[in-house]
Amino acid sequence: MEKQDKREALDVASLAGDILLASGAEIFRVEETIFRIAKAYGVESSDAFVLSSGIFLTAGSETEKDFASVRHIPLSAARLDRVTAVNQLSREIVEGQHTPAQARERLLEIQNMPPKPKLHQILASGIGSGCFCFLFGGDPIDSLVAFAAGIVLYLYLLLLVRGRLSKIASNISGGALVTLFSIVLYQCGIGHHLGEMIIGSIIPLVPGVAFTTAIRDIADEDYIAGAVRMLDALLVTFCIAMGVGLVMMAWHHLGGPVL
Repeated sequence: MEKQDKREALDVASLAGDILLASGAEIFRVEETIFRIAKAYGVESSDAFVLSSGIFLTAGSETEKDFASVRHIPLSAARLDRVTAVNQLSREIVEGQHTPAQARERLLEIQNMPPKPKLHQILASGIGSGCFCFLFGGDPIDSLVAFAAGIVLYLYLLLLVRGRLSKIASNISGGALVTLFSIVLYQCGIGHHLGEMIIGSIIPLVPGVAFTTAIRDIADEDYIAGAVRMLDALLVTFCIAMGVGLVMMAWHHLGGPVL
């Protein structure tokens, strides 16, 4: 196999791993995908070391290294649509349906896939908040309040914040916003169970996918990556709780008890 062909194949494998890791895939999935794509293109000597924020990929004989790549991938929100697309593409590559150039072009398309329309995200936040409120014991009125709070939350995150705040500030302010919104409506006589309304409202902020992926990584003995992701998920959870707690304490001192 020509060195240039091997480099092209490993570039494709490395890019696929980059997209998977940036989209929240588990470590074992990233490593297996890199290995399968490289092997499908005739590279038997590839070796990938994947952490939660980076990929180290080498290939070559014992005496000569033909390829070495280091990619830094910051922690970001999960994009399961990209993970699914890369998984499907890797299966097609193994079946011999794509050349390296075609696969790279398709991977770049996947990497540039737009997120869901903002309207869909806002509606999904509202529906999720309302449904979880009901599951946690809220009545239909409580669920309607949580539905409205979920919509307000994503209007704030998508239209006002727009990624200009850090993850810490976004989660603290988001938790505080929906808590204040729920308390005001509760004080106006709309809704009957404040706790359930607040819990439902903050659900869109909870990093459930990241927490589950961290547990999966730890179970697969990828302790470093699992610990980093677990710490990130716990930090987000702490920030949400801080935002809720600050508003609850401020309202209690300024406006009287709310529970």
